[in-house]
Amino acid sequence: MKRCAGILMHISSLAGKRGIGSLGAAAYEFVDFLNSAGMSLWQVLPLCTTSYGDSPYQSPSAIAGNPYFIDLDKLAAEGLLKSNELPEYADDGIDYAALFAERYSTLGKAYKRFDKTDSEYVSFKTENAFWLDDYALFSAIKEARGYAPWDTWELELKTRSGGMKKFISRAEFYKFLQYEFFKQWRALKAYANARGVKIIGDMPIYVAYDSVDVWSDPKMFLLNPDLSRKSAAGVPPDYFSADGQLWGNPIYDWDYMKSTGYDWWITRMRMALELYDVVRIDHFRAFADYYAIPADRTDARVGEWRIGPDKEFFDCVRAALGEPEIIAEDLGELHDCVRELVKNTGYPGMKVMQFAFDGNPNNEFYYTNYPENCVAYSGTHDNNTTRGWFEALDDGGKALVCNTLGCDAADVTSTVITRLFESKADTVIIPMQDFLNLPACARMNTPSTLGGNWSWRCADGYADAAANIRALAERTGRLATR
Repeated sequence: MKRCAGILMHISSLAGKRGIGSLGAAAYEFVDFLNSAGMSLWQVLPLCTTSYGDSPYQSPSAIAGNPYFIDLDKLAAEGLLKSNELPEYADDGIDYAALFAERYSTLGKAYKRFDKTDSEYVSFKTENAFWLDDYALFSAIKEARGYAPWDTWELELKTRSGGMKKFISRAEFYKFLQYEFFKQWRALKAYANARGVKIIGDMPIYVAYDSVDVWSDPKMFLLNPDLSRKSAAGVPPDYFSADGQLWGNPIYDWDYMKSTGYDWWITRMRMALELYDVVRIDHFRAFADYYAIPADRTDARVGEWRIGPDKEFFDCVRAALGEPEIIAEDLGELHDCVRELVKNTGYPGMKVMQFAFDGNPNNEFYYTNYPENCVAYSGTHDNNTTRGWFEALDDGGKALVCNTLGCDAADVTSTVITRLFESKADTVIIPMQDFLNLPACARMNTPSTLGGNWSWRCADGYADAAANIRALAERTGRLATR
């Protein structure tokens, strides 16, 4: 990627009256907006299914797509839903509890009318059986067990030693959901690619403990004989949290994975590259070294750093998949081994402008210090909006930002965006909230908090911003070319 720019906007944030953004009309309109604005990249957050807490970074599957994103109006157009079966919600956020209570019932009505002998559906099931069968069975059992975590199921189900046949019929419903998701997503991606827009997708490095991946192949993770976690993933105290971040994900057994030639990872990466043109690996540093927290801890203050699979892992990926386009999320307090891995792989790392204002002219996050091989952001999904971030600073912090940028307080967001576009960074990604100069209420996620996250929706009426974005891209040599 050379001298280009794009926008960060998750599918869930798209407008619409069905409770959450979907792969329907608003998604196609957003692609048209990107094209009109001269943008060549659309970055989305993970498309995977979500569970308790609604975070796409705590998914019950490393591969399955989020059924909430299936566009109901498309199903209605195909005759699978009736107009009076289409739910309507206020388009001012996401009520995940209401969505959970309604959506699977609505999708179930579509499934009853769906022709299960459809040749494309049959082919999809056959081609994806290597992950789909386990995922659908896992989902069917969870539903029957009141969505309780798999480690609380009766022993034969927990250990996959028996009792699973009775769930096979219901599992077919979950295969249908994945068929519809992948069909709609592939059509949207093809539309975007045809208009010169590439998709950047997020890959969370870890999977949830309560996931089909752990349940179906526990040997891949560091677990006790009773299948409980030996340790959990997270990061020590940092910029985002004084107690660190205890994510709770199980730690990979990297020695076992190495013995398999990293087959699971290569399969996961191959599937991601079918969904996306570019893969941003979240918490990339864990391939160099990762933080392991004792499973009985309630915070991340106590833990130990362990050595990851390092460059050997990426050598295996390249041997199997060629030269995939990867962005390394290398934020936070980094050890030298992490910097060395990013350098040795050649993947672009990330720079976040909100981290730049400490009075140090050599701060690596300030736009004048960027190398070409990086992806520069005003902020990420874990940051406040730029306006919200600035407004939360004390008077001294605000003065430092304004003096450093040479602008008035009212112009901070637009100035940050302009400076990023003018920087040497090959790639610039701006969250949609910043292009609209939205306040803190539009923040996507606050790390180490539960509730109130992942719910921002983008209102209609943003199309007028395209002309100014396009003019900036043209002036700074970032205008999309097809």
